[in-house]
Amino acid sequence: MSNLRNRVQLIGHLGANPEIKTVSNGSKVARLRIATNESYKTSTGEWKESTQWHNIDLWDKLAERAETQMQKGSYVMVEGKLVNRDYVDAGRQKKYITEVRAFNVLLLDKRVSNNLSAQEPIEEKAEDSDLPF
Repeated sequence: MSNLRNRVQLIGHLGANPEIKTVSNGSKVARLRIATNESYKTSTGEWKESTQWHNIDLWDKLAERAETQMQKGSYVMVEGKLVNRDYVDAGRQKKYITEVRAFNVLLLDKRVSNNLSAQEPIEEKAEDSDLPF
């Protein structure tokens, strides 16, 4: 069996405050939108910047910490895995979305507004169901 990995690392800024929800089983989820930027040189030698937006899901303890420590503009590093899902929108059309399910978040801001340590990692252990064996 090959040992292929699904792992993502993003560094960027939150585009809005975390959206916090409690799901039917009582678990808390925080949804984040993170912007990352890339610079590239065009064929004419001009430098351009491209911004990509990423959907991030944080669960349980990560969500609780995001609720109290993160806000629009927070500078963060997120580690997680890509998750694909589908849903039916209000117009009854099936839609597909790719998100990052985070298992580690590091606040990179020099100072967090509520005076908590900016370098303290927020980490969640992988559940046994996530293991490949």
